[in-house]
Amino acid sequence: MSELSRAVQALRKFALNHPEAAEDFPWSERTIKVRGKIFAFLSQDGEKLNLTVKLPHSADAALGLPFTTPTRYRLGRSGWVSARFPKGSAIPLDMFRDWIEESYRAVAPASLLKAPKRTPSA
Repeated sequence: MSELSRAVQALRKFALNHPEAAEDFPWSERTIKVRGKIFAFLSQDGEKLNLTVKLPHSADAALGLPFTTPTRYRLGRSGWVSARFPKGSAIPLDMFRDWIEESYRAVAPASLLKAPKRTPSA
């Protein structure tokens, strides 16, 4: 398994450990949702890891990085950020986990924010 594939799987597992998080594949793209609302798009296109998240607090800082852009389809105006991270670079997994956490907290109902994360399954 490539480094990019391992990173995608690690981020997928992290996202799915949030209360009521579920994976879905609309438009043939992996999305992670909570109660039907998307909080992360996550994929690999061979040479790049692609992550799109809603960052209401850190979007401006995130957009200062060379591998990010405001998300298309007018989502960027609502704080959605897309990262396309190239193969062969050190992947900032901790930062991406922080972004997934922020996105989950922005989208999830308040009642779920107090719930404990699930224990990862083997």
